[in-house]
Amino acid sequence: MTLSAAALRAFFTAHPAAIAAELTAVRGSSPREAGAFMLVSATGQIGTIGGGALEYLVIDRARQVLRSGEPGDDLDIPLGPEIGQCCGGRVDVSLRRLDEAAVARLIGRIEAEVAARPHIFLFGAGHVGRALAHALAPLPVHVHVVDTRPAELSGLPDLVATHAVPMPEAMVRRAPPGSSYAILTHDHALDFLIGAEALQRRDAPYVGMVGSKTKRARFRSWYAAEGHPVGELERLVLPIGGKAFPAGTGDKRPEVIAALAAAEIMVHTLGREVELGIRPVTAMQSGAVVGH
Repeated sequence: MTLSAAALRAFFTAHPAAIAAELTAVRGSSPREAGAFMLVSATGQIGTIGGGALEYLVIDRARQVLRSGEPGDDLDIPLGPEIGQCCGGRVDVSLRRLDEAAVARLIGRIEAEVAARPHIFLFGAGHVGRALAHALAPLPVHVHVVDTRPAELSGLPDLVATHAVPMPEAMVRRAPPGSSYAILTHDHALDFLIGAEALQRRDAPYVGMVGSKTKRARFRSWYAAEGHPVGELERLVLPIGGKAFPAGTGDKRPEVIAALAAAEIMVHTLGREVELGIRPVTAMQSGAVVGH
């Protein structure tokens, strides 16, 4: 699961003596990008800078700093045979002690990053919709599940927003810019109404619908009869999950469909962010949390 402000607060409360370890520069291949960070205490750790030998080395040095009373350290680490890692690049790592002001700045950056995450709307809380909500919930997106049946919305992950509404298609019109839409309701006619609304959102990086080639043909006929340009259907992914792994698996279990669809949705959604020049901001990016 992606690091949250609540998790950082809990860690600092339990481990007030801690080091912030940040990748301040990356040259060549590296397991994480510049700005990635973790917190290290004498007995705990939260976050990651990529795992493997690099992370073990940095944790060890951070704990040495804690024991020695040093204010911090700056490391230049080659990611090659010298440390038993084969990325081939090189990273600079900043180690700095945390205080309450630094933690507050760190939490502020994380909260800003969370607020900027894209929204994904899942229409339908049936077997596939619920499985997809569970697959997406830990990822760096805001997940919404929309259904006309309030009882179907219980038991979803805490991070998932639920909406019981009589006209789900209206949720598309009110969705934040850049939202993605996956349509998986219990009613083909309702799927078609929601799909038509979603295809009008030119800012949507992903519009997908559960179904088959037959359902796609029926939707195409209905869409044309409603006066919509059929060329717009090039943006519709139907059935969902097929573009992530074009060869398909033939496995129709909800959890399998959800795994393929989640990968597909994230590829489209994050790809749109790259096209627009939007780079997810890691919590310690744009200036170190702790002064050097």
